[in-house]
Amino acid sequence: MANHKGITMDNYREFLLSLFESAVSAATPSKRIKQFLPSPPKGKTIVIGAGKAAASMAKAVEENWEGSLSGLVVTRYGHSLPCEKIKVIEASHPVPDDKGEKATKQMLSMVKELGKDDLVICLISGGGSALLTAPADGIDMNDKRTITKALLKSGADIAEMNCVRKHLSAVKGGRLALAAYPARIVSLLISDVVGDNPSVIASGPTVPDPTTCKDAINILEKYNIPVKEKILELLRSGELESPKPENSKLEKSEIKLVSTPHEALLAAAETARKHGVTPIILGDAIEGEAKEVAKVMAGITASVMRWKEPVKPPCVILSGGETTVTVKGNGRGGRNAEFLLGLGVALNTSVEKIWAIACDTDGIDGTEDNAGAVLTPDSFVKARELGINPETFLADNNAYVFFESLGDLIKTGPTRTNVNDFRAIYIEK
Repeated sequence: MANHKGITMDNYREFLLSLFESAVSAATPSKRIKQFLPSPPKGKTIVIGAGKAAASMAKAVEENWEGSLSGLVVTRYGHSLPCEKIKVIEASHPVPDDKGEKATKQMLSMVKELGKDDLVICLISGGGSALLTAPADGIDMNDKRTITKALLKSGADIAEMNCVRKHLSAVKGGRLALAAYPARIVSLLISDVVGDNPSVIASGPTVPDPTTCKDAINILEKYNIPVKEKILELLRSGELESPKPENSKLEKSEIKLVSTPHEALLAAAETARKHGVTPIILGDAIEGEAKEVAKVMAGITASVMRWKEPVKPPCVILSGGETTVTVKGNGRGGRNAEFLLGLGVALNTSVEKIWAIACDTDGIDGTEDNAGAVLTPDSFVKARELGINPETFLADNNAYVFFESLGDLIKTGPTRTNVNDFRAIYIEK
């Protein structure tokens, strides 16, 4: 296949990886933080934060800050970077642990001591909901872990999960900003959520929460999440209600979006053009069950192949967002690997002209050690030669093992940023 400049049968994988790398690079904190930093205050500056990008964001602040500062951020195990003035603590994700709780309580203590002339720079990125964790009064940490695990398997989307988390927390849903009052607080956010809603990113610790305890109860009931009666009573009573937009103490909280999924897709599109491939961006807000989204993408792909619409091959279809997986099988998954396997199954015999990549921009697909995987024209041929049935593996939520068997997993290690999922489907001329 040498239909256009830059892409040949031998380097299609490198092309797909270059698109993913461009998307990740566009969201690198070292390239984004400086322009969003506030002016130094009269008083002291404290840096706090949480998320998979917290360490790299903290390092970028240190490198670009004029004046003294100190602080503490918490990131996922394996995502740390050395900082001189800001302490970096690693903790568990996606299920919170004691180290995350201890770090969060330290942050709360630090900001509660500040006055009106002081500044808090809060660094927030995806993963912060699990890493920034302190149960509300009356809630046991073990109960929070149990509820989190159940939600992760339920198929609930991130906004629903974070609504529940906010109402069981002493720090989420604007409560961190309340703790820092009367200090000025400026939050720098890397978005990993559909719509870039600051109140959803890492459960909005410095953002007023428009959702209610009733919303949280409805979500728990919708997904049949087992919850102790004591917790339900606290939710019904309103004792766990989060700070609302009309709260005057949150008026000094400033929110700045440092990087978004859309910007990452634009960067990948530009890389595609440089290779002589026409890109089409379907959007950065695509949600739903991974294998159902795959069916839709397969339909669009088939239309391009048959009718040359909405774009003529050679082309690449780019999309972002966050799919979900309702776990019913016993396999090893990850939503991006499951999307790719679902795409291949849905395309069936049309897969011979398709190359695709799906990866999480944080470098971790779910709880596995891969960022995602690559689907090639001969993936299903190789699978069947190995006695592997794609449909059976998809039904068992076993996409990780499927692509591992073919040598088609993508392993990047932690990227220390996070702008959600990245998907690219390349269609040959």
